[in-house]
Amino acid sequence: MTNFVEEMKWRGMLHDMMPGTEELLAKEISSGYIGFDPTADSLHVGHLTQIMTLIHFQRAGHKPYVLVGGATGMVGDPSGKSAERNLLSEDILFHNVACIEKQLAKFLDFGNQGNGAVMVNNYDWFKGMSFLNFIRDIGKHITVNYMMAKDSVKKRLEGDTGMSFTEFTYQLVQGFDFYHLWKEYNCKIQMGGSDQWGNIVTGTELIRRKAQGEAFAITTKLIKKSDGTKFGKTESGAVWLDPKRTSPYKFYQFWLNASDADAAIWIRIFTLLSQAAIESIEEEHLQAPHLRVLQKALAKEITIKVHSEEAYTTAVEASAILFGNSEAAAFEALDDETFLDIFEGVPQFELNKNELNEGIAIIDLLAEKTTIFPSKGEARKMLQGGGLSLNKQKIEDIQLLVAASHLLKGKYLMVQKGKKNYFLISFA
Repeated sequence: MTNFVEEMKWRGMLHDMMPGTEELLAKEISSGYIGFDPTADSLHVGHLTQIMTLIHFQRAGHKPYVLVGGATGMVGDPSGKSAERNLLSEDILFHNVACIEKQLAKFLDFGNQGNGAVMVNNYDWFKGMSFLNFIRDIGKHITVNYMMAKDSVKKRLEGDTGMSFTEFTYQLVQGFDFYHLWKEYNCKIQMGGSDQWGNIVTGTELIRRKAQGEAFAITTKLIKKSDGTKFGKTESGAVWLDPKRTSPYKFYQFWLNASDADAAIWIRIFTLLSQAAIESIEEEHLQAPHLRVLQKALAKEITIKVHSEEAYTTAVEASAILFGNSEAAAFEALDDETFLDIFEGVPQFELNKNELNEGIAIIDLLAEKTTIFPSKGEARKMLQGGGLSLNKQKIEDIQLLVAASHLLKGKYLMVQKGKKNYFLISFA
């Protein structure tokens, strides 16, 4: 058992907390929730702060509720958005909800006893509510002045695009979620990112005005990268939790490539390692920063948590293959997706497999069929100097004829020029 607030503080996660929240948590086992809108069929690393918040909440003995927003997903949260979000069809939303529910079940204990997590979908209580009932029973308790004062609303109204009535009502819809969970499940706390503060306190205000009840709010800090770029984004897009969208290898690489400054913050937020264990890792990292001990520990913990021990092991092995002393057999053992992930960013060429029927002279392959070398003379010179490898094997015969038997996985050739320059040739 841990103290939830103290845990959030030392990990650097806590941003704001409504007065009385800490006292409530100290007094009784409390129920609290976080909402996830199903805008895609997978969560991404940007959601991990909230997932970890729920994990810490449960580990402290409290009861977490996970709200998957089948209804709010139809409206669109304007917080942090500069333009109206595209609305999804019901079929897509329900598919997304099912996928997200399955993902979240990997992180929390949904057992029925004690403080087992509970998953709810706000579509269940909104689907039978008419518009007239909503504006009469809910809308009358919150003034337009109150709603207009929210930062998420003000920023959009001051911008060029404005805000639709649909998005304007989002805070009322989310506020009613809190009221419903408070009334039906005695859920007294809503948690979320700091950009959700306005929406959350609308819920506490609705509970106060409509039922003279008391509810509380906790928000976490928004994660930023030390270089100013957006957290959770790479050149190829968002880093997803679904291995079909972001392979375990790419997922592992995202954390492994963190800067020292970011890794020191992220290892506290995204792992369950103790304070003593983290400080020990940091001390070891300071002794030899080039070994990236901090990043490796972070990447290990989170890859295993999101994927599996096996996926982590494969990712580590794949990471070592390209620049290590691996042989061709190591590449053969990889699945196609991981194989291609390793070579992302490496210069690539595509040739017709029929060209291998009679064999391709190695010098022609390097300087004529591809542009690995600008001329045959330069290719010949490096070959004679022993500076070229094919599929991790040094090329000793400058008259070599490359045939189908040389292909990795039946369709690839890997050329290594010097120590660090790699090229991939695909044959279709």
